[in-house]
Amino acid sequence: MSSYPRSLADLKAGDEALLSIPNFYGSLKELRKSTLSTTNRLQSIVRDADFVQEVAAEYQLPLIANERCGSWYVPPETKAGSVYFKSTDGHTGQWSFNLRRLNLQVLDLIGRHGGCIIVDSTRRGKVMPDAFSKTVPIWCAVINRALFPEQQQYHQFQLPGIKLPASEVSQIESRLDDFVIAFQHLALDVEDLRRRLGQPMRLKWVIGHATRILPADERRVRQDHALCHTVILCSASRRVDGAEMSEGGYIQGAGDDSEGWSSGITPQMFWMHKDLLLHAQEDRFPELIEKLLSSERQFPKPYHATLIAPTKNLYIASWTNAEDLPGFDLAINCNSSDLNLQDSAKQLNLECGPGKLGSRNLRRKLQYVDSRVASILIQNPASQILVTCKTGKDLSIGVALMLLCHFYSSDAIPASPSKDP
Repeated sequence: MSSYPRSLADLKAGDEALLSIPNFYGSLKELRKSTLSTTNRLQSIVRDADFVQEVAAEYQLPLIANERCGSWYVPPETKAGSVYFKSTDGHTGQWSFNLRRLNLQVLDLIGRHGGCIIVDSTRRGKVMPDAFSKTVPIWCAVINRALFPEQQQYHQFQLPGIKLPASEVSQIESRLDDFVIAFQHLALDVEDLRRRLGQPMRLKWVIGHATRILPADERRVRQDHALCHTVILCSASRRVDGAEMSEGGYIQGAGDDSEGWSSGITPQMFWMHKDLLLHAQEDRFPELIEKLLSSERQFPKPYHATLIAPTKNLYIASWTNAEDLPGFDLAINCNSSDLNLQDSAKQLNLECGPGKLGSRNLRRKLQYVDSRVASILIQNPASQILVTCKTGKDLSIGVALMLLCHFYSSDAIPASPSKDP
């Protein structure tokens, strides 16, 4: 009988039988690499995105992507908005109601439609991301308590069907009142937020390609349906317990951590060129992706500037050329200029890189932004200012927040810039 292993269960690190197989570990590494190929990732994303559309059809609620992973599973034409709930705010011992990511923009949508479907995913080994099992439930409890203090039946920390340790649940619940106090200290217009939302929120959980996971008191939820909004947390991917190599090419949470595999392709670009990408040969991917990225740089889409209300003169947008900026007195471009544009009277190029590296670069350059904007506003407090980055949703938001804090009053009126920023 052969001494070679006949199944995965027979494999043991350091086994002489394995060592006798030529380049065994190298072959195993190559096999795993091929399993996690870009083609398999994109095909897995499409499969999970189909499931998300089924959920949307079933519940008839708008789809919201939990950025950045969620946008891979929601085609742009069906995406009603974005939220930013981070799993790290739900990690054990780090539970938090994040005051920098309030996600209040989603309240209007929930209020208008009676709920929404928030889409995210997680990698192999988990049923759902921590953002869904803890971060969003914390957020929901805090918002319900702050906006509807008299409706105590909606104040609890809502639990998914998966079991969380009782000690962890107890510790989270003990912090909720402090989270509410911190939220109240922001001095937001609570009555306006209450009006926009209309009713408290109840959570439901839906897991990719599996039986629906619902709150333990689902019967009561259905009875109270007219008294609350339904927020569905849809974890798009099917849970994979073993190695990806045993899944026939399917990758759980394929859209997660896309910086490591997408080579610059964004969810928007993927859905625009989906058929082309899905049918491309793996060895042609680098060439194809470079061609698509080059086309994006050469023929940028017309920008749409969004006014940051209630200001009258501060806007954000995705990257654009200063020559295309009629009506703006200053454009602050956070990212590197692909066209090697020089700073001018109307444009300030910060040349920050993408992702986390870019955010570190930005911190060092905020003083230059501060000085330039101060000089503009001293001349004319009504100067029209545009802040751009590659997506219009990343570094530009940070710069805009800095400008709001330093140059605007609490009523969003441009204040007189200090001489020593």
